[in-house]
Amino acid sequence: MWDITIDNELSKLIPEDSILRDEPMYKHTTFKTGGSADRFISVSDKEQLMGILDLLKSYGALYSAGGGDDEGRAAYYVIGNGSNLLVSDKGYDGLIIEIGSGMSECIAKGNAITAKAGTLLGKLAKTALDNSLTGLEFASGIPGSVGGAMVMNAGAYGGQMEDVVRSVTVYDIADSRVISLDNAQMDFAYRHSIIRDKGYIVLDAEFVLKEGDKQQIEDKMRELNTARKQKQPLEYPSAGSTFKRPAGFYAGGLIEECGLKGYSVGGASVSDKHAGFMINKCNATAYDIYRLIGEVREKVYADTGVRLEPEVIFMGEF
Repeated sequence: MWDITIDNELSKLIPEDSILRDEPMYKHTTFKTGGSADRFISVSDKEQLMGILDLLKSYGALYSAGGGDDEGRAAYYVIGNGSNLLVSDKGYDGLIIEIGSGMSECIAKGNAITAKAGTLLGKLAKTALDNSLTGLEFASGIPGSVGGAMVMNAGAYGGQMEDVVRSVTVYDIADSRVISLDNAQMDFAYRHSIIRDKGYIVLDAEFVLKEGDKQQIEDKMRELNTARKQKQPLEYPSAGSTFKRPAGFYAGGLIEECGLKGYSVGGASVSDKHAGFMINKCNATAYDIYRLIGEVREKVYADTGVRLEPEVIFMGEF
């Protein structure tokens, strides 16, 4: 249960009407389903964000993707565009802090772009295009934010954040300090970085690109986005590719091989267009999607011996 004694302290940092109560999380996730968060705040700048995080730490609140902990301490979780989250139908028993439009400034200088954590990747790619900078074409159709992209080394069509990031500024909650990590310190790997390991919160990132021909950059973005529309079920709510790519295989190929295209649980379904996508096809509950993911994993393992690992974060009690 959310510790209501924190509310008074939060209202000293931000306007009280900015602290939303029982906020439906379907509004803030790309799956468009799930229950409500006890408290929800969309921060306006990094100072406000850090102030809230320090306050929560002083109360012993836990940075957690779950609903709390065995000691009953309040929990909180920081999100971006909610593009890889499945929130339980029972909701989230804590505070959701959204880094969104209030932290979405994106500035190009020379062949570099500095973008705050709430910047959508589409905006980041458009800034690169507007300044004739190449290297971010792959990101133009990814529905996440810069912060989330740093956490999971987001990528598509042969490109990934690791290829273009010079440095990332983060907030170290444990030591209440801002630090800068260079590319090597980020420990990038497939769908991984040091961010989640250390519990850091991304504030901004700097990207180093190359000068290019604006028309060629635009053509490449259009080509990739056309391919996305043809191959991916963008007409339905989803979290993008549901599973990480298993070594030596493609998740979608394995799922299709097991005859699961179109397989449904309640309102959730394996996409007929791309079997790697679990979609909210018809007013699916979060539990429908959760069960679908579980049943797909079981079937693929039984038939192929390959264990699929979800990219999706399950938030709350299932």
